Formats: sequence, structure tokens, C-alpha cells
Amino acid sequence: MMASTGSKCPSLPKIPIILRRRRPSRLVRWRCCEDTLGVSLSIPGRAQQPSPQQVFFPDLAVGPAVPIPYPRPRRIVLVRHGESEGNVDEAAYTRVPDPRIGLTPKGWRDAEDCGRRLRQLFQGSSSDSSDWKVYFYVSPYRRTLETLRGIGHAFESDPHRIAGVREEPRLREQDFGNFQDREQMRVEKETRLRYGRFFYRFPNGESAADVYDRITGFRETLRADIDIGRFQPPGEHSRNMNVVLVSHGLTLRVFLMRWYKWTVRQFEGINNFGNGDGLVMQTGEGGRQKTAKPGDLNYDFMTDGQSFFDKQFHLADL
Repeated sequence: MMASTGSKCPSLPKIPIILRRRRPSRLVRWRCCEDTLGVSLSIPGRAQQPSPQQVFFPDLAVGPAVPIPYPRPRRIVLVRHGESEGNVDEAAYTRVPDPRIGLTPKGWRDAEDCGRRLRQLFQGSSSDSSDWKVYFYVSPYRRTLETLRGIGHAFESDPHRIAGVREEPRLREQDFGNFQDREQMRVEKETRLRYGRFFYRFPNGESAADVYDRITGFRETLRADIDIGRFQPPGEHSRNMNVVLVSHGLTLRVFLMRWYKWTVRQFEGINNFGNGDGLVMQTGEGGRQKTAKPGDLNYDFMTDGQSFFDKQFHLADL
């Protein structure tokens, strides 16, 4: 009989226990590509190299200093193309694609006269206007490109005044549906008056509401270009930059509607300005943001909302 013990379990051999030092815990953070956009990873002891984003998109560079915001353009000028072949003969649209309709001889004179008035406007009479420059956005249609060439004649003596030119397809004319049948187009325009000028969509074409959608996208691009100083020479913050949009009658009216937040009723109460004419949107003193007052452009209508530009006048009034 076995002797009584404190435990009924047989004794186990002793196993040596080896104590290991715990490694310090490491905090792991998963980062997506958006977290590091424009930010280079810092590695101790290694020289920092600019990231591809910083090389190709310097506006995204992140640094300790807060960048100085770029000033708003002194003016945004909306210019309608000069008289076109379609303005004097609507039958031209039945045999020539709309994007290929060019200017008439009078249309070229309209463009050159517009260029002289623009130059006179930008030069001004004050000494602080000596460093003025102009940046153009232009519709890719032939009549607007020719208008821009006519305007450019006024700047041939000092081409450095032109900060840049960008062809912008979103500034194109309302699409009326490829080749146009003259009689059918007459019926469609009569129907548009009954249906409503803003919402009526031409067969195989666009309504003014469709143009509004693409102009909304362009407006965001323009605002972004202003914010990042797209028009400014490197290292400069000029307050005498002017932006000119060379486009078409309805497209420019839709731009004004979108910029000033006009209602559909207000839009339908205004008409195109003349060929080679334009509208000047000018900042107030100090670039203050004030309520827009389009004045003679929309006649009896008032607007609401804020805008960078609080003065408007026609180029023909200069």
C-alpha cells in the first residue's frame, strides 16, 4: 500500500523556464493613397527627394509655410464671336457642320475692334495697371477661334501681355443636332417658345439645361485655376490679371446664370449680346465679395448670392 502524500498525482520532472524579453510593440497604421498624396515619406539619414506629385503637380506640394493665396483676376470678360456665316444665312447650317462655320468679313472687323477695346480696357489710366496681362479661354468652333485671332491683332506689339490661351470644349455652342434642316429648325424653334427656352431639347441635340450642366463643370475648373494661380507667372501674385472667355451667345448667358445663380425665369428674360460684343465682370475695390447687380443685362430682375465680381458693363459702352 502506498504511503499517503499531499497529492494523488505522481511527481513530474522539473523543466527549466527560459524568460524572454518582450519586444516593444509597434503601432502599425495602414495608409491609403489619398493619405500620402503630395507628401514624401521621411526616412532618417536619407535626403528627401520630391515625390512624383510634387514634380508634376507643384501646387500639391506640402510644406511648413502657409502659401499666400493668389489674388482674384481683376476682370472676367465674356466675348461673343464676331458675325458668322450662319448669322447672315441660316441655310449655311444645312451644308456646313456647325463647328466649321466661319466669320464673315464684317465678323473679322468685329473681332479686331473688340481686341482694341479690350486692350484699352486692360491698360486703364492708372499707374498700377502697368503690369496687366490677359488669359484666354476659347470655344473650339471655327468662328470663335477666328474671333480670338482677330482680337490677338491688338496685342501683336507686346505679345508678352498674353499669359496663355486654352481651348475649352465645354464653351462650345449649344448642339442643335448635326446638319440642320432649315424648315424643320424653324418648326423646332417655334416649339421651343411654347415649351420653354431653357428646358426644350432639340432632337439629337441639347437643351439650355444640358449646356448648364457642362458649364457647371467648366465653372469649377475656372474657380480651381483661379485658386491655384494658373494664370500667374511663377513667383508672381499680380492683381492685374484679366480672363477672357470667347464663346457663343447662349453659352455665355448660361455662364452668367450659373455664376450669379439666376433662376430659369431670369434666364428666359434675357437675350444674347451682339456679335463681337462682350460683358465685363469686374471686381470691386480690394476684391471684396458683394452681391451681384447685373444692371442693364437682366433689366428688371434682381439676383441673390455672393460673387467675386460686382460690376458689369458692355464693351460697346467703352
